[in-house]
Amino acid sequence: MTGPRLAARSLRATSLATGVAAAVAMIVVGCQSITSGSASLDSADVPLYRASTSSSIEASVSSSAARESERQESVAKEAVHTSCEALSSSSVDAIAAVNGYVDAVNENSMDLVAKAGPAVDALNRTADVVAGSISDPLAPDLRDALTAWVDAARALASAIAADAQTSEFNSAIDRVNDSQGVALNLCDAAY
Repeated sequence: MTGPRLAARSLRATSLATGVAAAVAMIVVGCQSITSGSASLDSADVPLYRASTSSSIEASVSSSAARESERQESVAKEAVHTSCEALSSSSVDAIAAVNGYVDAVNENSMDLVAKAGPAVDALNRTADVVAGSISDPLAPDLRDALTAWVDAARALASAIAADAQTSEFNSAIDRVNDSQGVALNLCDAAY
C-alpha cells in the first residue's frame, strides 16, 4: 500500500518544484526589461510641491506645539492640586493643635507642656508635607507663597518648642495665618 502513496507524493513534489521554478523564471524575465529615457522635473509642479511640503511641516509643528502646551497645562494643574490639597488637608490638624496650645496658654493650664508637643509635631509634619509637594510646574508666586507658609509653620513650631515670649509667639502666629491666607487665595485662583 505504500507504493501508490509514495508515487503520488513524489508526483506532487515534482509538480511543486516545477511550479516554483516557473514562477522564479517569470520574475527574473520580468525584472530584466530596461526602460530608456531621462529623469526630468515638471517645473510647473515644483512650486506646488514646495508649498505642499511647507504647509505640511507648518501644520505638524503647530499640532506638536498645541499638544505640548496642553501637556504642560495638565502637568501644572496637577501640581497645583497636589500642593494646594497638601496645604489645606495637612494644616487642619496643625491649626487645631496650635489652637489647643493657645487655649492652654490663655487658661494657664497645667497641661501646657502636654499641648506643646503635639502642636510642634503637627506644625513640622504639615510643613514637611507641603514642602514635599512643591514642584517646578507651579507658578512662581504660588511656589513662593507655599514656601513662605512652610517657613512660617516651622518658625511657629520653633517658637512653641522654645516657649517664646508672648510677642514673639504672636508674631509667629500672625506670620502663619498671613502666609496661609496668601497661599490659599493663590490656590483658589489657580483652580
